[in-house]
Amino acid sequence: MRRSEQTADASRPRPAGSRDRSRRRRTALHPGAWWLWSLALGTAATRTTNPLLLTLLIATSAYVVAARRPHTPTARSYSAFAKLALAVLLIRLLFAVVLGSPIPGSHVIVTLPELPLPHWAQGIRLGGRVTAEGLLFALYDGLKLATLLICVGAANSLANPARLLKSLPGALYEMGVAVVVALTFAPNLIADVQRLRAARRLRGRPDTGVRGLLHVGLPVLEGALERSVSLAAAMDARGYGRTAFVPAPVRRTTAALTLGGLLGVCAGTYGLLTAEGGTYGLPVLLASVAAALAGLRLGGRRSPRTRYRPDRWDLRAWLVAGSGAAVAALLTLASSHDPEALHPGVVPLVAPALPLWPAAAVLLGLLPAFLAPKETP
Repeated sequence: MRRSEQTADASRPRPAGSRDRSRRRRTALHPGAWWLWSLALGTAATRTTNPLLLTLLIATSAYVVAARRPHTPTARSYSAFAKLALAVLLIRLLFAVVLGSPIPGSHVIVTLPELPLPHWAQGIRLGGRVTAEGLLFALYDGLKLATLLICVGAANSLANPARLLKSLPGALYEMGVAVVVALTFAPNLIADVQRLRAARRLRGRPDTGVRGLLHVGLPVLEGALERSVSLAAAMDARGYGRTAFVPAPVRRTTAALTLGGLLGVCAGTYGLLTAEGGTYGLPVLLASVAAALAGLRLGGRRSPRTRYRPDRWDLRAWLVAGSGAAVAALLTLASSHDPEALHPGVVPLVAPALPLWPAAAVLLGLLPAFLAPKETP
């Protein structure tokens, strides 16, 4: 009788919601692919100051986020990163106006009252002439940093931090927990502020201005403290921080491989960036990466843990990460072959031109909008 009941339970169809969640886990893209794609776009943004290419990078990330953003609270953080990028750009322009710019210019826009400074502050000025060349240089420089922030916001919006934490090696688990907690702080804070402001509007109470900010800020702070206490209790209940016994020779070998590998990565990167180290840069970098990976592999023995339904790195993940890597590699190549097109000058004052094949390379970053699966709620 029991065996027939177990057979009937096994053959009984599962609820539709359970089947949908299982299907979404199987079809969802690996979160590491989104981070590699976003960081590659950010790397491409650091290789140019052309505002047309930077704007194209922003548009590319925005389109992919709009097309493949999941319906989760963390996915709403992209607009917050965009606002932060705009604030950084405005602050950079404000510094150029108030503190001046090292770029000489002849097109004076306005002349501000200049404050006299003591002799030990030579080279610094407050006020004075504001030129179009100086403002344009500050705009190019600030737009590069703003694009980098927006690319990081795209990764935070597209990738689930909890799923990304499961994919980390055991040696980086504790550091990964700290990074994930830091990355989820901003989206949770934004979600709390939006929820409380909507609740105050429904009650007919003000949600803007200093008074509204004070009435919203205190519940948000209280919710953040409660979330911290709950997180600490959950981490303690799950044995966070426990380590397994590892012999002393293995610990020393792990430390030597990891530290030596990281130092070698720095030396190899420096060799690739300088003309004198071009011969040894790439071999040292490859050997150091292999040593660091071996150290992480050995270090994972100290924190044994299992993974429930781990994310698979499939062909789509390779294509998404490869599209971002192609954008970064092609713009790096373009910056060395045609630096004037990717770094337009401001003296004399000329309009920047759009280089065709670097722009076509940036458009390769749109492939995830068509290759990655759409996560349904």
